[in-house]
Amino acid sequence: MRRTLTASAVLLSASLFAFGQNVPAPVPPTTQRDAAGGDRKDLRHDRRDLRHDRRDIRSDHRELNQDRRDRNGDRRDIRADKADIKQDRRELRQDIRNGDTAAAAKERADIRADRKDLKNDHRDLRSDRRDLRHDRRDGRSDQRDIHHDKRDLHHDRKDLRGDRRETRRDLRDVRYDGRKAHLKK
Repeated sequence: MRRTLTASAVLLSASLFAFGQNVPAPVPPTTQRDAAGGDRKDLRHDRRDLRHDRRDIRSDHRELNQDRRDRNGDRRDIRADKADIKQDRRELRQDIRNGDTAAAAKERADIRADRKDLKNDHRDLRSDRRDLRHDRRDGRSDQRDIHHDKRDLHHDRKDLRGDRRETRRDLRDVRYDGRKAHLKK
């Protein structure tokens, strides 16, 4: 029985080739792998993007904390400069009462220098506030980027699963068509 089936299969395939027909070939696996490989590459890229976004968030947090320290230092400097101006004005009044013009001129110069420092500290404080706003905005945009990258990763995983499912289905169909063609012979 087995010899008969084998012989009939050989005769059938020989007759198909003689008439220019051939048995349907299975789908080449390289194209299926290439499609899945592209999805794998997308997954790798999405994971890398997530890592980069998380690193950016850590960097933004460090910058935010540094800007807060700078802001607090500028506030401290402003308080100290105001106290120095107050003290120098007190000494200036005392020197004017005592008639010491040289000491009074020195106190006026100290007051001018302290006011200049105060002006610079206010400018630094405004700059630090602006930096804080930008760092907060960067942190929010990085959070959004992470959200988008996670969504992309999820969709790429779904695409990969779908491609695998389609590949299995195509392979099953090819096998079925091969058996069907073989049975018709």
